[in-house]
Amino acid sequence: MSEHDDLLAALDERRQFLIGTLRGVSDDDAGRRTTVSELCLGGLIKHVADTEEAWAAFVRGGADAMDATAAAQGDRDASFRMQPGDTVAGVLARYAAVAERTDALVRDIPDLDAAHPLPAAPWFEPGATWSARRVLIHVIGETAQHAGHADILREAIDGAKTMG
Repeated sequence: MSEHDDLLAALDERRQFLIGTLRGVSDDDAGRRTTVSELCLGGLIKHVADTEEAWAAFVRGGADAMDATAAAQGDRDASFRMQPGDTVAGVLARYAAVAERTDALVRDIPDLDAAHPLPAAPWFEPGATWSARRVLIHVIGETAQHAGHADILREAIDGAKTMG
């Protein structure tokens, strides 16, 4: 198994934890806030899909590509909520499409050390660069973190524990 395969397997495992939190959940429940935070299950899936898509754009074309992708995604705050017309099936289908494109990108990267300067942001060290490998590790961590959030939200809906 190659390093590319290892990274994709780790990412897919975290994706499955996240996706599992929506198994059997209604569209209404996917949009419910079950804690004091603004988070809901469907919104977390939308946010993770947007984040993965933006980081994939970064791997392909650097900070400008990432910024253009984020701008095209629209209102970041709205991505954390189910909007009128959003459905569990639709949210999951979009995430699956993003995952498929990311997986193809990773399989085709000849050099995981290829790097770009990070976009200017207060949470990034000025002048820092990230390799494709570093981006994938970040996306794996972000997906795992949000899978944990989603597990808590799901448990508050119906008592289901999706990760343990």
